[in-house]
Amino acid sequence: MKKFNALDAAAVIVWLLPVAYLLYLYPALPASVPLHFGMNGNPDRYGNKSELITTISVLMAVSVLIYLLLKFLPAIDPKKYVRYGEATFQKIALAMVIFLAAIMIGILYATANSHFKFGRLILPVVGLFFAFMGNVMHSIKPNYFAGVRTPWTLEDNDTWRATHRLAGKLWFFGGLMLTAGVLLLPPKEGTIIFMSILAILVLVPVVYSYVYYKNHHPNKTAE
Repeated sequence: MKKFNALDAAAVIVWLLPVAYLLYLYPALPASVPLHFGMNGNPDRYGNKSELITTISVLMAVSVLIYLLLKFLPAIDPKKYVRYGEATFQKIALAMVIFLAAIMIGILYATANSHFKFGRLILPVVGLFFAFMGNVMHSIKPNYFAGVRTPWTLEDNDTWRATHRLAGKLWFFGGLMLTAGVLLLPPKEGTIIFMSILAILVLVPVVYSYVYYKNHHPNKTAE
C-alpha cells in the first residue's frame, strides 16, 4: 500500500481549488451562463448555472482517476518497467491535476466574466504542459498508458528510448513556442501558429518511431 506523501498533499490542495472558486462565484452568477467555448474563445453554448456543478464534478472525477491511475501504475503495468520510474509518473500525475484545475478555473472565470477569452488562458496552459512533459519525457519507461505509445515504441525498447529522447526536446521547446505564440500574437494568428506547432509535436514523434524501428529492424518490417 502506497503511503500518502507530499505530492499527494499538493494534488489534493490543487484539486480543491476549483471547488473553492466555484463556491465563491456561484451566488453572484446569473441564471444563464456560458458553458462551452469555441476555438476562438467565445462562448457557443449557454445553460443554467447549475450545470456548472455537473461540468466541474465530471472534470474533478477525471482528474482523480488520472492521478490514481498514474500513481498506482506500477501495480497494473504488465511490462513491469514503470516501477523504475515511479517518481516521474507521480510528477506527471500532479501535472495533470494542475492542468485540469487550470481548465476548470478558466471555465469558471470565463463564465463569470463574459469579456474574457477562454482560449487566451487555456492555450498557453496547454503549451506549458507540453514543455513540462518534454522535460520529463526521457524518464518515462515503456508502458501502455503514458508517453509516445506507437506499435513500434511498444515493440522495441530502443525505439521507445530514441523516440522519447527526440520527443522530449521537441515538446519542451515546442511547448514554449506554443505559449509564446498565443501570448504574443493576435488571437487569430496565435491560434493558427498554435495548431500548426501542435500538429508537429504530435506527428513527428510518431513518424520518427516508425522510421527508427524500420532502420534498426529491417527484417521485421519486411515481413
